[in-house]
Amino acid sequence: MSTSMPTRTKSSGGLGDLFKKEDYWAVWLGLGLVVLSLILWSLGSNFFTAISVNFPGNWTDFGKILAFISANLTNLFLLWLVFTVLFTVAIKTLGHKVGQFIGGFTILFIASIIIYILGASKFSNHYNLESPLWALVIGMVVANLFKLPEWFNTALRTEFYVKIGIVLLGATLPFTMIVQAGPAAFLQATIIAVSTFLTIYFVATRILKLDHRFAATLAAGGSICGVSASIAIGSSVKSEKQHVSVAISLVVVWAIVMVIALPFVIKALGVPDGPGGAWIGTSEFADAAGMAAAAAISEQAIRTFTLMKVVGRDMWIGIWCFIMALISVTKWERDESGAKPQAGEIWYRFPKFVIGFFIASILLTIIVASSSPATASSVSANVMGPMKVLRSWTFIFTFLSIGLTTRFRDLTSVGWKPFAAFTAGVCVNVPLGFIFSTIILGGFWQLVK
Repeated sequence: MSTSMPTRTKSSGGLGDLFKKEDYWAVWLGLGLVVLSLILWSLGSNFFTAISVNFPGNWTDFGKILAFISANLTNLFLLWLVFTVLFTVAIKTLGHKVGQFIGGFTILFIASIIIYILGASKFSNHYNLESPLWALVIGMVVANLFKLPEWFNTALRTEFYVKIGIVLLGATLPFTMIVQAGPAAFLQATIIAVSTFLTIYFVATRILKLDHRFAATLAAGGSICGVSASIAIGSSVKSEKQHVSVAISLVVVWAIVMVIALPFVIKALGVPDGPGGAWIGTSEFADAAGMAAAAAISEQAIRTFTLMKVVGRDMWIGIWCFIMALISVTKWERDESGAKPQAGEIWYRFPKFVIGFFIASILLTIIVASSSPATASSVSANVMGPMKVLRSWTFIFTFLSIGLTTRFRDLTSVGWKPFAAFTAGVCVNVPLGFIFSTIILGGFWQLVK
């Protein structure tokens, strides 16, 4: 898998940071789509309703799909145009090549149309093969059979797409539900994240004798929020670039396993949708993979997954970054540098897209709560509905990007020790997630609708 860790530069704390970090751009674009949709709806426009193309489910006659595409060709073009313009503004500001991105994203978008159609078929619905899962599998097949041009990688912005999707998800989740589930999600996430982190770190350092920084990077990827945590913690403790790449590779491996295994096991055991989504949120290692797994169950599972993963586990990234930076400076680097950790490290490392998620949720909740039943119904249909469809598109972009950047030969070069340490965390994470989600807090998660 081709992965690079961004060079850590000291945050100036100025306004420039608001336009130089991917997290912020996910907030600007996600919230921008929500606000623009609200403005157009208030003016009587159905623009976003029209361009939010959602292919009919359970289709068996491909001729009907071709007729649907023909009828919605203009809307598909406008959808591509909106995504391209918004994404290109961010890509340009972040310092990437615009021409390469537009060309690559156009290919990605066309492939996503095909995958969206495939995921909507009766065959896919029968076997719970959601579009994101098709995107992952097809992407991996293509990446390992063909050599993709370097310029195409500019469009494979996995973290960027999923962060925007999560902000859009906030627009479809009432904030009152987040407040109600927050304490339970945070409690469950705290116990399991700490247990998993300490397990991976202990096995890696005490049993397998891996470097402390490497162990911390592996533990973060396995216990908090996958790829983002591996990069953030790796940077905080000054881990080697190769160590971060290994941690990311292991996150991807186990994320792929879980996106297939967890929905199957949940249905085989008869776990209700709410607790099932919470279990996925506790035990999955990547936001996009977890979202795909939850989508294979139900909309309720998506909600409980999001509350557990985003509200519960992802909130830990800022805390862990500060703790590990403090330990790294005061313990591991004591003889190398006299620098002291900065309290601002928590804010610097905090995932800003989580804030966007909350703002979108609060905004729509206030509007709906203060409106008449007819107006609230219109907002739900013409604003929240389109945001849900746009969210689905971003997750297909995400999983296709993951698949197209995953190389089996790179994953086999990881070595057994990091794999063993990470797997030890899996052996703690998954059973604990099941116990908390279905037994200890099972009744609570069932009530989340």
